Amino acid sequence: MSEQSLPEDARPEYADALPEYAERVLDLTERIPAGRVMTYGDVAEYLEEGGPRQVGRVMSLYGGAVPWWRVVRADGVLLAGHELRALDAYRAEGTPLKGAGRAAEGHLPRVDVRRARWDGGESAKAHT
Repeated sequence: MSEQSLPEDARPEYADALPEYAERVLDLTERIPAGRVMTYGDVAEYLEEGGPRQVGRVMSLYGGAVPWWRVVRADGVLLAGHELRALDAYRAEGTPLKGAGRAAEGHLPRVDVRRARWDGGESAKAHT
């Protein structure tokens, strides 16, 4: 029997709570300054827990309420299925982008991770 099928008063009190790791990932995502990004691996390394796949799983399940576009693949390729929304956000925030080659699907740019990467420090460094 799943927790969803239990009567309201029989569910564990944590049933609606976000897993602690997910809270940490989402909190860090909210702190990434506009125009900056962290890779999935950067987030895991900063938190000293999990790995890129675990961060990606958290973002896919719970990331809609935070600036999800600021957590990116290491190669800067835009999130499949959300490319145009992410691109609008990057442009609005001034996130450094790289032009796409002709072989790139849809000829969409990608994030210039080297220039846009944020190290998690308290103050965001200017784009280089």
